[in-house]
Amino acid sequence: MTTQTAKKPRYLADSPRFLAGLFMSPTIIYIVALVGFPFALAIIYAFTDITTGDPSLEFVGLDTIKAVWNDTVFRRALGNTFWFAVISNLFVVILATGLAELLTRDFKGKWFVRFLVLLPWVAPVSLATLTWLWTLDSVFSPIDWLLRQVGLIDQNMYWLGRPSLAFISVVAVQVWRIAPLAAVIVMAGMMAIPKDVHDAVEVDGAGPWRRLFEINIPLLAPIIAVAVLFGVILSMADMSVIYVLTRGGPTHRTQVLSTWAYFKGIEGGALGQGAAVALFLFPVLVGLTAVILRLARRREVL
Repeated sequence: MTTQTAKKPRYLADSPRFLAGLFMSPTIIYIVALVGFPFALAIIYAFTDITTGDPSLEFVGLDTIKAVWNDTVFRRALGNTFWFAVISNLFVVILATGLAELLTRDFKGKWFVRFLVLLPWVAPVSLATLTWLWTLDSVFSPIDWLLRQVGLIDQNMYWLGRPSLAFISVVAVQVWRIAPLAAVIVMAGMMAIPKDVHDAVEVDGAGPWRRLFEINIPLLAPIIAVAVLFGVILSMADMSVIYVLTRGGPTHRTQVLSTWAYFKGIEGGALGQGAAVALFLFPVLVGLTAVILRLARRREVL
């Protein structure tokens, strides 16, 4: 039995290793420049007392992190971040699954419905949130006007001025923004389910609800987990919706870690404390990501 040794490529462009490194290099450079370097800088800043007025790096150990942890606003922002992500993504999963079930059916005007569903995601987040800022305005809100016309309220609701209503408002806007992406992910999974499975269920006499809860959702559990993962990352790391609508108010009821890091580090000038606040997002996101991916993997194996 003879073995043939692989011939060495004559030209460098014929080398798979060289081509792999060449094509991967832009991604690696991007990650290092826009993610790795700021992350390393944030770790350094978190152990210093650097401010915009005093940019010298004087290491103070854990003093900056302790000061951040002892801040009552930080602890409220930490709790708000958790509940904001959990509640918004719970509604995102429900809405996305329903939209995906609708959009995989054949009906007249489906292209237009798909366009309307995807519009919140493709629209610039700042522009879309500014529209919601006017919609929820304390004086000129069209929602309040409509509720007054049908006799449900006597005076304006002040959606962004009351703590509980402000939290509900930012959750609703976040769900409106993320649901289209989740719906597309779930819809792709639904379209990948073999048609034979649905035909067998129809022969068995199962209705739409039984098909949804006994066939689609169990088979789509790993796909739904991926949609939840994207939603959690966007909910925790993105500050655009809350910054435009409430800036963390009223009384810090809608303050989250991303906005508080911005207010402390950029607007407040305490770069060290702002970096420390932002770093608390890292273990939370890594932990949630690991849990979601593990659950998805176990479900896929089952």
